[in-house]
Amino acid sequence: MDFRHRHLLGIEPLAPAEITTILDLAERYVELNRGPRKHADALAGLTQINMFFENSTRTQASFELAGQRLGADVMNMQMQASSIKKGETLIDTAMTLNAMHPDLLVVRHPHSGAVDLLAQKVNCAVLNAGDGRHEHPTQALLDALTIRRAKGRLHRLNIAICGDIAHSRVARSNILLLGKMESRIRLIGPPTLMPAGVADWGVEVYDNMREGLAGADVVMMLRLQKERMDGAFIPSEREYYHRYGLDAEKLGHAKDDAIVMHPGPMNRGVEIDGTLADDINRSVIQEQVEMGVAVRMAAMDLLARNLRSVPQEVTA
Repeated sequence: MDFRHRHLLGIEPLAPAEITTILDLAERYVELNRGPRKHADALAGLTQINMFFENSTRTQASFELAGQRLGADVMNMQMQASSIKKGETLIDTAMTLNAMHPDLLVVRHPHSGAVDLLAQKVNCAVLNAGDGRHEHPTQALLDALTIRRAKGRLHRLNIAICGDIAHSRVARSNILLLGKMESRIRLIGPPTLMPAGVADWGVEVYDNMREGLAGADVVMMLRLQKERMDGAFIPSEREYYHRYGLDAEKLGHAKDDAIVMHPGPMNRGVEIDGTLADDINRSVIQEQVEMGVAVRMAAMDLLARNLRSVPQEVTA
């Protein structure tokens, strides 16, 4: 298989063929997960440690389930009560982890670049489960798998990503991945929620939902990242929903077969109409959750193959 990386830290280093390799393997794990026997042995004998410095429900549960289904010994470290809170540095944590000899380390951290720093200091494979505003690679991969299954391809689609672009690592990873697949990407949201320099990202930018959604194949809504905001970015949630929340009328400007996505958790009545979120004919939000387990299984499987084929060197 075409995947030679020791870590999965972001979408940026991946070639299109490597992305396809992950998605193709994930398809096999979708079938496994839907079958009566949901277990494989790709990670048998390996230890997986999940370190989430930010609270998470979907991502942490998905990684934990993925590791267990592949036969790993899975441990969740409670970072809210860890030595980091008592003053230990991230480097000291890395040295402590090395002494435990883990094989796979899944890390979510509130600061961009922290996961990359850990990867430089530990003697195991590292998977980025989201770092600050930087990247969330497995979310983009599961989104890509969901889109590919719904549309039959990833190339040359019209993708609208709507909402809080400025604070979203999900948006950044999806822009990188879908851009590699030659899709046309539109970012829609208020100017206050657009990152600086967005005009140089090779995307189209709109502050009008109806114009931005015209002819879209995929409508990807984003959560308002209130925990990352240090000021008043929107006048009110009611006004935000009126202008940028997805409802049936605004979706009517997209293609008739356009799919609706959201990485979750959703703020119903703020980013998306609740009835539309539950529409089994348009919404693929629940399928995104299902694809998350399969994609994370595939990513850990591929990293484990590289672990077993390359001797691990001690990093000081």
